[in-house]
Amino acid sequence: MILDKLSLDGTVTLITGGGTGLGRAMVRALARAGSDIIIGSRRELPIMEAAEEVRDMGRKSIHYVVDVTNSEQVQEMADRAIEEFGRVDVLINNAALLRAPLTPIWDMTDQEWNYGISANLTGAFYCARALSKQMVDRGWGRIINIASQYAFRGGRNMFTYTSGKGGIVQLTRSLALSLGPNGVTSNTVSPAFIPTEVDDSKRSSPAPNPMFTPMGKFPAPSDLGPLVVFLASQASGYLNGGNINVDGASMAGGFAPNGFSPSYDEELT
Repeated sequence: MILDKLSLDGTVTLITGGGTGLGRAMVRALARAGSDIIIGSRRELPIMEAAEEVRDMGRKSIHYVVDVTNSEQVQEMADRAIEEFGRVDVLINNAALLRAPLTPIWDMTDQEWNYGISANLTGAFYCARALSKQMVDRGWGRIINIASQYAFRGGRNMFTYTSGKGGIVQLTRSLALSLGPNGVTSNTVSPAFIPTEVDDSKRSSPAPNPMFTPMGKFPAPSDLGPLVVFLASQASGYLNGGNINVDGASMAGGFAPNGFSPSYDEELT
């Protein structure tokens, strides 16, 4: 049955950056669909609360404090996940660095460039490297990488964010070709600007730049949940190497990503 293929009962998901915002919304949707979840992030309190919420839904969950730019910490997280749950079926690379210097390229330091690329691209590579082999060995797995509309458009003085997110799309494509023959699919989700700290009345009110929001409102974090469940499930079995824009058709209309830059007051999640 179709609904059976959408069920995540019996699966194990590892998601980075799952304590707040879009990541927390995805965690809730995955748990409701039946998955047990490992949640990783640098900040412990949000992921501890997220894991408790998952357990309240009747699923198993642990949290792990990790800096995805550190390959040793990523490997330790993967090892603990497999020790606790026996395997990881679904990997969601959601952690990213939104706070970045908006400075001319000649003022950007080596440290700023290297850390920005590590946070927005290399961390996803580390996680995929740590977990893809055990997926291949079992002949089934799902890798879901969260990018951005800025993966396909430039941004003024946004060098690390746009380059990192563009690299995520290319990493996904190479993973798809490399792992697909062994039953492991890899896909990218590219959201538009999604405000996470507003209520529904503000979300539906006219946007400051309405031409950039063709559907007349901003998307909500919960809009990503059902899509990620689909990509994590058996129902998406032949979808591999693709990118799905969650943008209300702003890219289709040739608009910039909703006329907004990402929020730069957030640390790596």
